[in-house]
Amino acid sequence: MKIAWKRLIWPVLLVSFFIVHVPVPSDAASAAEGKRIFDSRGCGGCHALRRTAVMGKGPALWYAGSKFRKGFLEGWLQSPDPIRPMAYGSITETNTSDHPALSAKQARDVAAYLMGLGAGLVKQGIIRPSRSVKGRIIFEKKLGCYGCHRIRKGRRIVGGLSGPSLVGAGKRLNPDWIYAFLKDTRRFEPLSAMPVYNGLVSEEELRTLAGYVSSLK
Repeated sequence: MKIAWKRLIWPVLLVSFFIVHVPVPSDAASAAEGKRIFDSRGCGGCHALRRTAVMGKGPALWYAGSKFRKGFLEGWLQSPDPIRPMAYGSITETNTSDHPALSAKQARDVAAYLMGLGAGLVKQGIIRPSRSVKGRIIFEKKLGCYGCHRIRKGRRIVGGLSGPSLVGAGKRLNPDWIYAFLKDTRRFEPLSAMPVYNGLVSEEELRTLAGYVSSLK
């Protein structure tokens, strides 16, 4: 019986060893593959990967890891519908859906790469999404934000076309990045047409506005 037991236990141990030691792709490996895809497709030709005064065809991505939610990036890269109604940097040319779509695996890898860009640039844990009445009043009345940005009001989509749509902003953007961007827009986009609100509204109002925008569906 002892010999039979020994004969059985060794195969079990060997199988267990290989199960435990099967290599699992790491986040670093996924990000490295994402960078390879990003570079091979020439994405840097449209998207800036460093802080620059030159605007590309697409939005700057050097701070993508602080701006976006990873789940959004993975989904959008597979089905890239335009977020900005007008072409980037234009108020006359309609944005067209010419962004290449990626497979699910490619989207996960590229998202992993992008989430490493500028990660840690924005202090976390400052803003909580809140669809407050005060935030809506600041957005709609005091600053008139939907003169440039579209939002959902009930069953309707209303607002301007020159800025990126804020429909679904809560699923797309990091609330703390929204606050940082409102507080110091030129830090992220030197040539942005976005007004500089710091000094025009109080710190409390900036936080309330960021909380409101990050709650939009």
